[in-house]
Amino acid sequence: MIDEFAKDNLHGRLRRDRKALLWKLDGLSEYDARRPLTATGTNLLGLVKHVATVEARYFGEVFDRPSPEPLSRWQDSNGSDLWATEDETRDQIIGLYRRTWEHSDATINELPLDAPGHVPWWPEPYADTNLFAIMVHVLGESIRHAGHADILREGLDGRTGLRAELEKQIDEEARAAYCAKIEQAARSAAPIKA
Repeated sequence: MIDEFAKDNLHGRLRRDRKALLWKLDGLSEYDARRPLTATGTNLLGLVKHVATVEARYFGEVFDRPSPEPLSRWQDSNGSDLWATEDETRDQIIGLYRRTWEHSDATINELPLDAPGHVPWWPEPYADTNLFAIMVHVLGESIRHAGHADILREGLDGRTGLRAELEKQIDEEARAAYCAKIEQAARSAAPIKA
């Protein structure tokens, strides 16, 4: 009974965070969805592409259930899953992510939590694992990247939140006052030396 509860809970949270990540693209121009927003090139559409690839590998290859989507070999990873080329459309990448969900969900639904898996890119003795560990790992990756997306989106237009229905109208004055308060506390804690 606890296994089903754990599996359902982890799966539900994964579904929630998948939707949150996609929501971060809503209403953005093609340029803003694709452009590098950090010194390392992190971008919103690239995060979606990356998480789709990660999920496809972990719920596919690890359990000998290869993704129906074409993926390069993990050994050949060159960072191209972190950004969208000019030939890839937003709809194609979102479609890849949604199809990956279907494949991942089938793996999760069909296997027990203790189903054995093997992660060839993990070092020994960790390479042999199970569905529970992979669900926790992929959920962690999804949460991490959804958090990145949240910060990137806030930097673009100030929008924040986990879900569209929870989003509140931006109060620029209240936001500025809040940031000023934090800035003052930081300056007081560590005075700037001349």
